Amino acid sequence: MDLMVEIFAVLDATVIEPVSKKFLGIFDLNGRFGVLFLAISYLVALALYLRRKRDGTTHASSYWQFLGGNRVHFHRSALVDYQYYFLRAVLKVVCVLPVVAIVDPYVFSSGDWVGFFTNLWGERPRLGQDLGLMLLYGLGVFLVGDFAHYWVHRLFHSRWFWEFHKVHHSAAVLVPPTASRIHFVEKIVERLADAVLIGLYAGTFYYLCGGEVSRYKLFGVTYLVFIFNTFAANLRHSHIWLSFGPRLEHIINSPAQHQIHHSDASKHFNKNFGTNLSIWDWMFGTLYVTSYQPEPITFGVGDAENRRYQTLRSLVFRPFAVIGRKLWGGLVPTGQKADPGR
Repeated sequence: MDLMVEIFAVLDATVIEPVSKKFLGIFDLNGRFGVLFLAISYLVALALYLRRKRDGTTHASSYWQFLGGNRVHFHRSALVDYQYYFLRAVLKVVCVLPVVAIVDPYVFSSGDWVGFFTNLWGERPRLGQDLGLMLLYGLGVFLVGDFAHYWVHRLFHSRWFWEFHKVHHSAAVLVPPTASRIHFVEKIVERLADAVLIGLYAGTFYYLCGGEVSRYKLFGVTYLVFIFNTFAANLRHSHIWLSFGPRLEHIINSPAQHQIHHSDASKHFNKNFGTNLSIWDWMFGTLYVTSYQPEPITFGVGDAENRRYQTLRSLVFRPFAVIGRKLWGGLVPTGQKADPGR
């Protein structure tokens, strides 16, 4: 009986509770994939549909068809995304959090940085905190995090890391849960990059202010996260073309820009790595701006490769198998086309 209790406790901690939280997360404003932000995105899509229907620039017979209809939302790739959304909760508990838990408290936590700066510069200034500092701190965390995600994203388009990131790009159709189609190895690297850079920034801020600084929040959510999630963020992983125009797209990443990033056309490779902001792409030469006229796009990494990533098992284990074969067999034989990191 005791063994059964222990087994159930393990299952509850590693499967039942994480999956339940993932489901309840749709009612949480802290993530993009919440009912409020989904509703905003689909209301924007409805407005686009009505305008394009009035202008005669869409051939969709209904709003559902405009969104992609059954062809997109019940595509095998989309069905895998719905399942993987919940599997990610289990992988997070089993694979991601243990690594972060080992590394973060002892190496990168803001408390360590506070101690470092105290030893380096002496007693902290203790500026306190007010609304202005809270807004500034929240802005800094947002910018540092977005900058870190840009470079992690670029890293995973390089040769060896690409096999893990291909999991995300192998989606043949885009639906909002495709945003969660991220391999746990990539998520570990992303979390550690956040810990290093945000930990350094937060530690500096905490040192100057004499203690932890709160991030200003709207409806319980960090204000910039709330603002950017209202920009129809869920349409990034959709078939709805929404361009912000060439000028604004130098600053803010539009849904159309991210769809360009998912394109299998060579002219779109290695473009638009930004998450919320496009300024990093602008600064480092990877910007591709769009116009209000939709571009014809095919998503994925080619039909043959897309088909290899249409099961949960392949999304989790195939990158290891491919990298293992490359390490074992050496370089790709002459005459065989290699799959480049894009």
